[in-house]
Amino acid sequence: MACWSAENATKAYLKTLKMGQKAKEPNEAEFISALAAGNNAQLMVVACANVANASTLALAAAAHQTGGRVVCILRSVEEYKLSKKILGLDASHVEFVIGDAQSLMLSHFREADFVLIDCNLENHEGVLRAVQAGNKPNGAVVVGYNAFRKGSWRSSGSKSQLLPIGEGLLVTRIAAASANKKSHWIVKVDKCTGEEHVFRVRFPQGKQIQA
Repeated sequence: MACWSAENATKAYLKTLKMGQKAKEPNEAEFISALAAGNNAQLMVVACANVANASTLALAAAAHQTGGRVVCILRSVEEYKLSKKILGLDASHVEFVIGDAQSLMLSHFREADFVLIDCNLENHEGVLRAVQAGNKPNGAVVVGYNAFRKGSWRSSGSKSQLLPIGEGLLVTRIAAASANKKSHWIVKVDKCTGEEHVFRVRFPQGKQIQA
Protein backbone atom coordinates (compact mmCIF):
# COMPACT_ATOMS: atom_id res chain seq x y z
CA MET A 1 0.00 0.00 0.00
CA ALA A 2 1.04 3.65 -0.34
CA CYS A 3 2.65 5.63 2.48
CA TRP A 4 0.46 6.51 5.45
CA SER A 5 -1.52 9.72 5.01
CA ALA A 6 -2.48 11.35 8.30
CA GLU A 7 -4.48 13.98 6.39
CA ASN A 8 -6.62 11.39 4.62
CA ALA A 9 -7.14 9.48 7.85
CA THR A 10 -8.30 12.60 9.70
CA LYS A 11 -10.67 13.74 6.95
CA ALA A 12 -12.21 10.28 6.59
CA TYR A 13 -12.62 10.05 10.37
CA LEU A 14 -14.46 13.38 10.48
CA LYS A 15 -16.63 12.49 7.48
CA THR A 16 -17.64 9.24 9.17
CA LEU A 17 -18.52 11.18 12.33
CA LYS A 18 -21.10 13.06 10.26
CA MET A 19 -22.59 9.72 9.27
CA GLY A 20 -22.77 8.72 12.92
CA GLN A 21 -26.55 9.00 13.09
CA LYS A 22 -26.72 5.97 10.75
CA ALA A 23 -24.05 3.98 12.54
CA LYS A 24 -24.76 1.45 15.27
CA GLU A 25 -21.08 1.29 16.19
CA PRO A 26 -19.65 4.76 15.44
CA ASN A 27 -16.30 4.10 17.12
CA GLU A 28 -15.79 1.01 14.97
CA ALA A 29 -16.81 2.79 11.77
CA GLU A 30 -14.57 5.76 12.44
CA PHE A 31 -11.56 3.53 13.07
CA ILE A 32 -12.15 1.53 9.87
CA SER A 33 -12.55 4.70 7.82
CA ALA A 34 -9.38 6.30 9.17
CA LEU A 35 -7.39 3.09 8.69
CA ALA A 36 -8.48 2.67 5.06
CA ALA A 37 -7.96 6.32 4.16
CA GLY A 38 -4.67 6.58 6.01
CA ASN A 39 -3.35 3.66 3.97
CA ASN A 40 -4.57 5.33 0.76
CA ALA A 41 -6.62 2.27 -0.17
CA GLN A 42 -7.73 2.21 -3.80
CA LEU A 43 -9.82 -0.95 -4.00
CA MET A 44 -11.82 -1.54 -0.83
CA VAL A 45 -13.98 -4.65 -0.57
CA VAL A 46 -16.38 -5.58 2.23
CA ALA A 47 -17.73 -9.12 2.56
CA CYS A 48 -21.00 -9.00 4.51
CA ALA A 49 -22.76 -11.79 6.40
CA ASN A 50 -25.98 -9.81 6.19
CA VAL A 51 -26.98 -6.39 4.88
CA ALA A 52 -24.54 -3.53 4.42
CA ASN A 53 -24.09 -1.38 7.52
CA ALA A 54 -22.01 1.39 9.08
CA SER A 55 -18.80 -0.41 8.13
CA THR A 56 -19.69 -0.03 4.46
CA LEU A 57 -20.39 3.66 4.99
CA ALA A 58 -16.98 3.96 6.64
CA LEU A 59 -15.29 2.69 3.49
CA ALA A 60 -17.33 5.08 1.37
CA ALA A 61 -16.03 7.95 3.49
CA ALA A 62 -12.47 6.68 3.05
CA ALA A 63 -12.92 6.35 -0.72
CA HIS A 64 -14.02 9.98 -0.83
CA GLN A 65 -10.53 10.93 0.41
CA THR A 66 -8.44 8.45 -1.57
CA GLY A 67 -10.38 8.45 -4.83
CA GLY A 68 -10.76 4.70 -4.55
CA ARG A 69 -13.61 2.23 -5.14
CA VAL A 70 -15.82 0.46 -2.63
CA VAL A 71 -17.27 -2.95 -3.44
CA CYS A 72 -19.82 -4.61 -1.16
CA ILE A 73 -20.28 -8.37 -1.58
CA LEU A 74 -23.71 -9.64 -0.53
CA ARG A 75 -25.21 -13.13 -0.60
CA SER A 76 -28.67 -12.47 -2.04
CA VAL A 77 -30.88 -10.05 -3.94
CA GLU A 78 -32.95 -9.52 -0.78
CA GLU A 79 -29.87 -8.35 1.11
CA TYR A 80 -29.02 -6.03 -1.77
CA LYS A 81 -32.45 -4.38 -1.70
CA LEU A 82 -32.34 -3.93 2.08
CA SER A 83 -28.80 -2.58 1.93
CA LYS A 84 -29.79 0.12 -0.54
CA LYS A 85 -32.62 1.20 1.75
CA ILE A 86 -30.35 1.28 4.81
CA LEU A 87 -27.57 3.26 3.12
CA GLY A 88 -29.95 5.64 1.40
CA LEU A 89 -28.24 8.21 -0.83
CA ASP A 90 -24.82 6.92 0.24
CA ALA A 91 -25.54 3.67 -1.61
CA SER A 92 -24.60 5.49 -4.83
CA HIS A 93 -20.96 5.47 -3.66
CA VAL A 94 -20.88 1.69 -3.33
CA GLU A 95 -20.66 -1.02 -5.99
CA PHE A 96 -22.81 -4.01 -4.99
CA VAL A 97 -21.97 -7.55 -6.07
CA ILE A 98 -24.00 -10.67 -5.26
CA GLY A 99 -22.17 -13.97 -4.87
CA ASP A 100 -19.70 -16.01 -2.83
CA ALA A 101 -17.11 -13.72 -1.26
CA GLN A 102 -14.29 -16.28 -1.29
CA SER A 103 -14.73 -17.04 -4.98
CA LEU A 104 -15.09 -13.39 -5.94
CA MET A 105 -11.92 -12.41 -4.08
CA LEU A 106 -10.02 -14.99 -6.13
CA SER A 107 -11.61 -14.19 -9.48
CA HIS A 108 -12.48 -10.49 -9.52
CA PHE A 109 -10.83 -8.63 -6.64
CA ARG A 110 -7.36 -10.13 -6.32
CA GLU A 111 -5.81 -6.66 -6.26
CA ALA A 112 -7.93 -5.33 -3.38
CA ASP A 113 -5.69 -3.48 -0.94
CA PHE A 114 -8.22 -3.07 1.89
CA VAL A 115 -10.65 -5.87 2.70
CA LEU A 116 -13.32 -5.84 5.40
CA ILE A 117 -14.71 -9.24 6.41
CA ASP A 118 -17.70 -9.95 8.65
CA CYS A 119 -16.54 -12.72 10.97
CA ASN A 120 -20.15 -13.91 11.15
CA LEU A 121 -19.65 -15.32 7.65
CA GLU A 122 -19.38 -19.10 7.89
CA ASN A 123 -16.39 -19.13 5.57
CA HIS A 124 -14.73 -15.93 6.79
CA GLU A 125 -11.40 -17.74 7.19
CA GLY A 126 -11.71 -18.92 3.59
CA VAL A 127 -12.23 -15.32 2.48
CA LEU A 128 -9.02 -14.36 4.29
CA ARG A 129 -7.10 -17.13 2.52
CA ALA A 130 -8.46 -15.91 -0.79
CA VAL A 131 -7.23 -12.40 -0.01
CA GLN A 132 -3.81 -13.73 0.91
CA ALA A 133 -3.62 -15.54 -2.44
CA GLY A 134 -4.28 -12.36 -4.42
CA ASN A 135 -1.84 -10.21 -6.38
CA LYS A 136 -0.92 -7.30 -4.11
CA PRO A 137 2.27 -5.54 -5.21
CA ASN A 138 1.92 -3.02 -2.37
CA GLY A 139 0.47 -5.33 0.27
CA ALA A 140 -2.96 -5.09 1.87
CA VAL A 141 -4.84 -4.62 5.12
CA VAL A 142 -7.59 -7.05 6.12
CA VAL A 143 -9.99 -6.18 8.93
CA GLY A 144 -12.37 -8.71 10.42
CA TYR A 145 -15.29 -7.18 12.29
CA ASN A 146 -17.56 -8.96 14.80
CA ALA A 147 -14.38 -10.81 15.73
CA PHE A 148 -15.46 -11.39 19.35
CA ARG A 149 -18.46 -13.42 18.23
CA LYS A 150 -16.56 -15.92 16.13
CA GLY A 151 -13.06 -15.67 17.55
CA SER A 152 -9.93 -14.90 15.58
CA TRP A 153 -8.88 -16.56 12.36
CA ARG A 154 -5.63 -18.41 11.82
CA SER A 155 -3.43 -15.82 10.18
CA SER A 156 -0.92 -18.32 8.73
CA GLY A 157 2.10 -16.12 9.15
CA SER A 158 0.35 -12.77 8.78
CA LYS A 159 0.64 -10.24 11.56
CA SER A 160 -2.74 -9.86 13.27
CA GLN A 161 -3.95 -7.74 16.14
CA LEU A 162 -7.30 -8.09 17.90
CA LEU A 163 -8.66 -4.72 19.00
CA PRO A 164 -11.44 -4.20 21.59
CA ILE A 165 -13.41 -1.84 19.36
CA GLY A 166 -17.10 -2.42 18.75
CA GLU A 167 -17.71 -6.17 18.55
CA GLY A 168 -14.00 -6.73 18.03
CA LEU A 169 -11.75 -5.84 15.11
CA LEU A 170 -9.05 -8.22 13.89
CA VAL A 171 -6.48 -6.32 11.84
CA THR A 172 -4.14 -8.31 9.59
CA ARG A 173 -1.45 -6.90 7.33
CA ILE A 174 -0.46 -8.84 4.22
CA ALA A 175 3.03 -8.26 2.90
CA ALA A 176 3.63 -7.00 -0.62
CA ALA A 177 3.79 -9.70 -3.29
CA SER A 178 7.53 -9.18 -3.81
CA ALA A 179 8.11 -10.02 -0.16
CA ASN A 180 6.34 -13.39 -0.27
CA LYS A 181 9.24 -15.36 -1.72
CA LYS A 182 10.53 -18.07 0.60
CA SER A 183 14.22 -17.43 -0.13
CA HIS A 184 16.67 -15.83 -2.51
CA TRP A 185 20.26 -16.85 -3.19
CA ILE A 186 23.08 -14.29 -3.51
CA VAL A 187 26.63 -15.02 -4.68
CA LYS A 188 29.44 -12.68 -3.62
CA VAL A 189 33.02 -12.95 -4.86
CA ASP A 190 35.88 -11.82 -2.62
CA LYS A 191 38.01 -9.56 -4.87
CA CYS A 192 41.14 -10.29 -2.83
CA THR A 193 41.00 -14.09 -2.58
CA GLY A 194 38.68 -14.95 -5.46
CA GLU A 195 36.56 -17.05 -3.12
CA GLU A 196 32.82 -17.31 -3.72
CA HIS A 197 30.45 -16.84 -0.81
CA VAL A 198 26.83 -17.98 -1.17
CA PHE A 199 24.15 -16.41 1.01
CA ARG A 200 20.49 -17.28 1.36
CA VAL A 201 18.14 -14.41 2.18
CA ARG A 202 14.85 -15.48 3.71
CA PHE A 203 11.54 -13.68 3.10
CA PRO A 204 9.49 -12.09 4.53
CA GLN A 205 12.19 -11.96 7.22
CA GLY A 206 14.38 -10.36 4.59
CA LYS A 207 16.85 -8.98 7.10
CA GLN A 208 18.02 -12.43 8.14
CA ILE A 209 20.93 -13.76 6.11
CA GLN A 210 22.41 -17.24 6.49
CA ALA A 211 25.71 -18.29 4.98
